[in-house]
Order: sequence, then C-alpha cells, then structure tokens
Amino acid sequence: MILPIVAYGDPVLKKKGTEITKTYPDLDVLLDNMFETMYNAYGVGLAAPQIGLPIRLFLVDTKPFAEDEDLTAEEQKALKDFKRVFINAKIIKEEGDEWAFNEGCLSIPDVREDVFRQPKITVEYVDENFEPHTETFDGLIARVIQHEYDHIEGILFTDKLSSLKKRLIKGRLVNISKGKINVDYKMRFPDQKKKR
Repeated sequence: MILPIVAYGDPVLKKKGTEITKTYPDLDVLLDNMFETMYNAYGVGLAAPQIGLPIRLFLVDTKPFAEDEDLTAEEQKALKDFKRVFINAKIIKEEGDEWAFNEGCLSIPDVREDVFRQPKITVEYVDENFEPHTETFDGLIARVIQHEYDHIEGILFTDKLSSLKKRLIKGRLVNISKGKINVDYKMRFPDQKKKR
C-alpha cells in the first residue's frame, strides 16, 4: 500500500525516533508499504518519520544511482545491488574530508541543495530479521544512509545549510508545508487549510 509522505513542517520530522523490537506490530507489512511508497515516489531512501512514525527505521535502495555514467563500473555495480533495511541504526564513526553533493528529500519536494558530509561511515544496526550488523560504507551509499539516518535523529538536510541558504529557501519551505506544490506522489501537509 502506498502511504502518504509527510511534508516539511510536520513535527514528526523533528522527533528523534525511538528504537523498536522484534515484536513491533506488522513490521513486514510496514516494510513492504515503505518500499512501495519509496519506489512510487522515485526515492532511493525512506525513513519511518517520513510516513509519520517516530521510530528508528529506514530503508535504502540505491539502484537508481547506478545509471550515473560518471561513476566507475565498480561503483555502479555496488549501487545497483544495494538494498537494505536499517533498524535501530547508530552511526559509530564518520571519516574523511567532507564533500558536497546535491541532495533532495521526498518530504521537501523541489528543493535541492549541496550538503557536506564525510565520505565513510561505520554503522551498527539490525536488519528486518533483527540480525545485528556492523558495516562500513563509503561514497554515495554512505551519503544515502547518512541522509536517512538524520531523519531518525530528527534532522533534515535543510538543517545542514548555511543561514543564508536557509533564508533563500524559506518561502519555498513554507509553501511546501501549506501544500502549495505539485507532486506526483501522495503527501500529507501539516499546514494545509482543511477543506470544508
């Protein structure tokens, strides 16, 4: 089932997610719905807060990035095959010189800005079967994970912009929260006037 994606301005996007356990109700259904929602919106990642759930869960599928011709064959293959569920994730290490990449977010449609992040991360998490993992990722995969991880920490990519950039996009963000935007996927807007 395709779920509405929560738009910028909704308080759930600013909440730090709570951990979940194996007994979380209908987790398999939730994961199926989240993947379906993400693919429907042409996303490469989706975090639970983006569908209104303040829990530490996000999923990633970087396959769309694999078509970038500027990448090496090795990078393309890694991106093509990377599909994961991250539950109760914790980034334990970030390494390397920060690099800029133009990021967007399904909760903030039509806004894209350069965000600086470190290129290499080590993450502890459990997968959909609650098997524990500690893995190191780099490049675009690391960046997608960092972006989604920020969501479960209550952080949006716009929070990482300079105060000048924030001022420049403020009007667009207000319009998004009011639903004054055309999107081709289901969204829920916090400040949309209720229709009578």
